[in-house]
This record gives sequence, C-alpha cells and structure tokens, in this order.
Amino acid sequence: MKEIELAYKIGLDPKESDVISAGARALGVSPGSIGPWRIVRRSIDARGSEPLYKYRIAVALSGESLQEYHLPEYKDVSSAPSVLVVGSGPAGMFASLKLLTLGLRPVVIERGKDVHARKVDMAVLSREGVVDENSNYCFGEGGAGTFSDGKLFTRSSKRGDIREVLYQLVRFGADEDITVDAHPHIGSDRLPLIVENIRKCIIEHGGEYHFGTLVTDIQPRPDGSVALQCMENGRETSYTASAVILATGHSARDIYSLFASRGWELEAKGFALGVRAEHPQSLINKIQYSGKWQPYMPAAEYSFVTQIEGRGVFSFCMCPGGILVPSATAPGEVVLNGMSNSGRTGKTANSGVVVSVEPEDVPEEYHKFGALSSLEFQRDVERKMFEFSGSVKAPAQRMMDFCRRIPSAGLPPSTYHPGTVNAPLHELLPENVSWRLKLAFPYIGNNLMRGYYTNDALLLGVESRTSSPVRIPRDGETLESISVKGLFPCGEGAGYSGGIVSSALDGIRCAEACLKKFKTI
Repeated sequence: MKEIELAYKIGLDPKESDVISAGARALGVSPGSIGPWRIVRRSIDARGSEPLYKYRIAVALSGESLQEYHLPEYKDVSSAPSVLVVGSGPAGMFASLKLLTLGLRPVVIERGKDVHARKVDMAVLSREGVVDENSNYCFGEGGAGTFSDGKLFTRSSKRGDIREVLYQLVRFGADEDITVDAHPHIGSDRLPLIVENIRKCIIEHGGEYHFGTLVTDIQPRPDGSVALQCMENGRETSYTASAVILATGHSARDIYSLFASRGWELEAKGFALGVRAEHPQSLINKIQYSGKWQPYMPAAEYSFVTQIEGRGVFSFCMCPGGILVPSATAPGEVVLNGMSNSGRTGKTANSGVVVSVEPEDVPEEYHKFGALSSLEFQRDVERKMFEFSGSVKAPAQRMMDFCRRIPSAGLPPSTYHPGTVNAPLHELLPENVSWRLKLAFPYIGNNLMRGYYTNDALLLGVESRTSSPVRIPRDGETLESISVKGLFPCGEGAGYSGGIVSSALDGIRCAEACLKKFKTI
C-alpha cells in the first residue's frame, strides 16, 4: 500500500484514472496492477493561484486489500450489570455506546430534556431572556456541542482511536465526509437527529434514559457501590450501581459545590476568558482565500494562537456562516457561544477569541474559595456582564474601539438574537484579559490575517465556557475519583477533555475502565 497526493479544483472529486496513474508511478508498477483505493484525508489549500482540494489517497496493488475500520457490534444488555452514566453529552453518549459493545448496561441520568424538547427552552431564552437552569444550550440531551456546529477538530491519536467516534457518528446519520475532512463538522441542523438516533440505539439494546433527573447527592456505600440521590421530574428518587460515569459537562457547577461540601478532592485549573468576535463572512472569505473566493467554495474558517506577555491568546469554536447564541445556565449571567448549520451559509462568521487564565492569574480575593477560585472568578465576570446590560443582551464594542479603549459611536447588526448593548468591554473584562486582547487584535490583523483588525468587527462579552475551571482528580490507572471509588469523572466537566471528539474518547476510556472494575468484583 502507498499513500499519494492529488489536487483538484474545489468541488471536484478524484478521478479513478488519475488515482491509478499516480498510484502506479508511486508503487513502480503498471496501471493494470493497481487495485483498491480510498481517500484518507481532504483539505483546502488556498496558497496558489486557485484554491484547491488536496487529497491524500491510499492505493493498494491488485489482489491486496486496504485496511478497513470495522465498528464493534452492540450487544443486547437487557440483563447485564448496570453502569450509571450521568450526563448525555459527547462523553456520556459515547461511554454508553461503548458499554453496549462491552456487554454492560448504560442507565443514562440527564438533568435536562431530550434534544427536541430543549429547543423550546432555548427559544424562550433567546426571545424572552428566561433561563431554564436544567434545559438550555449547555444542559440537555447531546450537551453543549449539539447546538454549537458539531466541530470535530481533534485529530490526536493519543487519547484513543478517533475512528471509533467518527464512524459511529456516520452510522447514526452524519455525512461520511467527516471521516476524511481535515476540519470536519456536522452542523447544528443535523446533530439533533444523530443524537436522537444514538438514544434509540441505546434503548433498543437494553439501556435506559431518564430525562429531567438532577443528581442532588452522591453517596459511597460500604459495599463499594455508589448511590445517586436525584430529583426526577419533581420527585425524589435514587439509583445505585457498582460503577458511575460522571459526565456532567463544564457548566455543572452544582457538582463541584457538592464535591467541595463533602471535602472530596478538587483542583482549580486553567481555563480561558474573552469575547466572541463577529465579522462579515465575506471579509473572512476574502482573507482566507486571498481574494479568490467563489460562491461554490466552502465558507472560510480560521484558527490562530499566539502568545501575549506569557499567556496564550487563541481562537475557539469558530463558526463560519454562523450565529451567536446565549449560553447562560443560571439567571443573572451573560454567556455567549456560536453555532452554525451544515451549509454554513450565514452572512457572518464568529469565533471566541480568548486569553488563557491560570489559577495564579485569579485575583487574590477569590483564593478563599480554594479549588473553586477559578470558577467563582468566571461566574463573577459573567454576572458583571449581566449587571451592565440588565438582561441577557450582550455588552458589545467595535474591535478597533475596544483596542483604542474608546466608546463605539454605534454598533453594527449582530446575529445575537437577544440583542446587544453598547458597552466599554475594555473596562468590563478583567484587566489581565482586556489588555492582552488589546495587543492581540492588531497583531493578528497585521501578521496572521490581514484585514481581521477592523471596526466592522463586533466584540461581544463574554466567552467564558471554553473549558472547565475545575478538575476532579482521578486515579491514573483505574480512572476512578481518588475520593470516591466506583465513580469515574469523565469528559470536559471533570477537566479531562475539551470538545466533542476528545470528550467522546474520554467517555470510551471510562467505559473500558468500568469493565475492568466489574472483572475485579
């Protein structure tokens, strides 16, 4: 087998004759000796006179076979031992799917509503500014990623085999392109059906789902099992199992408070804080395609990272042709996120532009909160934004005005449906974040993306939920909480992943760890 590279005009697929000819040259054989081939990777190269798709293609000799990836089969687990899975975001869903393949029965405990019902609550949040604390853009079936474009950027093999995630997403309805695209995405219009299909599969194979079920207490039992006390649709109930996967997401602050009240181990960890930057998509297309964008080409995206005075400043969750959405999980907060549908056809592009905040950067006044110091700092920034606007409307400022630290005379239109409030964001943000962004935006515009630094760009506050500001320590071998045996902290909420794919992979690892535990019982 050999891998070859071919380039084609965007919109065109590789021709078999070209693949056979290039494969024959690469392998040193005649074209008639070429057998099966498949696309391994596709990316966009806009550096030349015409933007192109670059294809990496695996080619084999006639009579040989290409190594194919085969998903494991799901088992009927109706009578198998149960594992409680708290949370149905990427970590919880893929942990549950893995449990099916391992012969264990997932019982999913989800504080929010199913993926379709939660849309109603998100509409109320956008339209009326009323937050349902258990059903919103962060909480509910599918987690935060369901309504944030479904970007699948992680390609690291260190966490596990990414194909197990991508191929299962295809099995449940995603386009096969995600298995080869350099920057795959699914789209918020397609993800709800995929999430629903995953749930149906889990139930059909003997698993359970319990929506509207909030964990209020975690109780280790003398026999090594773990009991969960819950409020399930207004009534008290409990669930007990020998293994519990805790995949509650980065916004489940009540879980951190529960750990702290019990004296269980927690660690403050770094997170990131900043703004959402909204540009005309036409401008981003012009920059990224060097002025050669055409309507048949995909909407351009971007990614950057730089260092400003010892801290990283980077883009996060970039949404081409997308919109901005309110992601508060409690009253009195302003939190923003971005999303886009599969076509990415909107007129604006948005991205988080954030500054790394390490525990030592948190002001001294928060140190009294111990491991929750970063969390309390994060929460107060979100509250400060709400206090300024008086609602979930977002404080906003033009980009160049922000860097010049002057008020904006007026604001351009925004896709943020609750609306914007003209605000001195340069004052509302913490100073160690504000001045780094002030230095970063001109640098990005002059050195990384010419034209990015413009007063046509709108900055909105605040982007604060990039990752969890708290880690729940776990044993490096068993993956159990070092404080509660039988409890497996998992995914973003536990501080061990960031994004859909890495969270899914961590869920798979925790499911495998559960099987090892059952073998020792």
